[in-house]
Amino acid sequence: MNPVIPPAILRASVPPGRVLNIAMLRLLSVTNFATIEQLEMELDPGFNVLTGETGAGKSIIVDALSLLLGGRADGGMVRSGARRSRVEGVFLLNGDLVQKITRALDEYEIDFGEEELILAREVNLDGRNTCRVNGQIVPLRMLSVLAEHLVDIHGQNQHLSLFRVPEHMDILDQYAGLWQLRTQVAQTVHHLTEVRRELDQLRREEQELAQRADFLRYQVGEIGSANLRPAEDEDLALERDRAANAERIIELSDRAYRALYDGLDREGSVMDLLGRVFQDLAHLEQFDPSLSQARESADVLTHQVDELARTLRSYRDSIEYNPERLQELEGRLDLIRSLKRKYGGTIEEILAFAERAADDLERLSHREERTEELKSQEMELREQIGRLVGRLSEARRHSAKLLADAIAEEVAGMAMEHAQVHVDIRQSYSEDGVPVETRDSVLHASLSNGESIQCFAFNGTGIDSVEFMVSLNPGEPARPLARIASGGEASRLMLAIKTILSTADRIPVLVFDEVDAGIGGRIGSVLGQKLWGLSRSHQVLCVTHLPQIACYADHHVRVVKLASHDRAMTSVEILDDETRVMELSQMLGSDSGATRSNALEMLEQAVTWKGPSG
Repeated sequence: MNPVIPPAILRASVPPGRVLNIAMLRLLSVTNFATIEQLEMELDPGFNVLTGETGAGKSIIVDALSLLLGGRADGGMVRSGARRSRVEGVFLLNGDLVQKITRALDEYEIDFGEEELILAREVNLDGRNTCRVNGQIVPLRMLSVLAEHLVDIHGQNQHLSLFRVPEHMDILDQYAGLWQLRTQVAQTVHHLTEVRRELDQLRREEQELAQRADFLRYQVGEIGSANLRPAEDEDLALERDRAANAERIIELSDRAYRALYDGLDREGSVMDLLGRVFQDLAHLEQFDPSLSQARESADVLTHQVDELARTLRSYRDSIEYNPERLQELEGRLDLIRSLKRKYGGTIEEILAFAERAADDLERLSHREERTEELKSQEMELREQIGRLVGRLSEARRHSAKLLADAIAEEVAGMAMEHAQVHVDIRQSYSEDGVPVETRDSVLHASLSNGESIQCFAFNGTGIDSVEFMVSLNPGEPARPLARIASGGEASRLMLAIKTILSTADRIPVLVFDEVDAGIGGRIGSVLGQKLWGLSRSHQVLCVTHLPQIACYADHHVRVVKLASHDRAMTSVEILDDETRVMELSQMLGSDSGATRSNALEMLEQAVTWKGPSG
């Protein structure tokens, strides 16, 4: 006979008294991704678990979420027979997260209702991506930027990050709340790096710069000595043409003048003929007054021709045949043509080149001043970095003991009661380093010969190297975690760290993919309690094989793999009260009356442990 489920443990998606006003992933939709043909999974606030047989597709769902958040993609992810995969997620936002997301979306002018954010990503067979935010196409980078604010995925092997020593510093700094100070250090170090790079360049190129200065000086001098005027070449070309054709110009202008005033080839001049016309019109006007206007026109013409003749005479007299002036003009034009070949197609371009060259020469002429200025900046930045990294190192040393004790306390309940943790912080000497000051004194180190030194190697993270040291058994010295911890022990240490950092972690959705790897059922309930504790300030999604963890869930999803038309297909089922007991029973080994009783007992113990608020 199946046991009766007491009302006290009847499932509620969000237990009374524990409705959390936190951001969350409300819906995940996956189409044609690996073994998934079509899947929609609704999630609740609190602690969500995904269970199912090995190979059912639990981790595939996590992979689909990772793809949505900017993870690596290729055409092999597309379900066989389909043209593309699509993953879509609906996030509900609140609080400070709304402001962060809004700032990230402003660059692309995406409409954002400040409550719901819809991300979508399609991957074609050829690996091409289409990414959307609230329906608007965005670069893939945008999904990665948003993911940093939304979801933290702790994969099956993420505990291995504890074996990567550089990540230990990140954990300590997050615990100590040092990211703002560390960012300030990184920015100042970057500034110092740029100053040093320019200094090195000035030193390396000193001879080359001197040669460059000489060449610029020659160019500026050559252009300056020419005393060019804008459009001068056009004026010179006109004058050159007149000088080259002076004899012909005098001849033509003289003939035109004589035609107007003296007459040619015994013919009367134009002025004589116009004079006769004017007199005849004056006589005709006496007989016919209507010709007065014609007579006036003849008078005007006479004056105009007279003026034209005077102009031609003056022009003729101004022309002088001067071979020396012609040679002078040709020389000037040759000079301008030569400068054009070197510096620009027009005089304006030549003058602009000279101005730029003069500016470059001015800068080069002051390179010594720039070198001294950079040296002064380097010294000031080193002193500033020394003060900043001193504060950073001091804060790390202060927080290291607190973090180590907190980790040891957390893992004590996970069958690691004898574990002792030490956060080792060290510095190294560098002649090119910085002197470091703390609030109390100057930080010193010692060389192997005992000599005290004050300059320390540094980078954008400060002067410290940080490594977690662990002693797992009484009497054993602390040794590097990466050398002595097993995968299961590292998983428990990572979960302990996640628990400790949860209050400072602003990412609302935490995903744990088989965090129980290498962990037996004996401490599974402790892990379940830890994960449920995280869900008080985050939405937690956990893939697990342990019923001792699953029984603490607020929301239980079973992943199954079905065969349809000789093809595997992954689907999900939201478990109700009865099916949840059945699932936990099967996770215990078999669905029988005994295992159902055990499953029911586990649920009762979880409810009792959670208390009224759970």
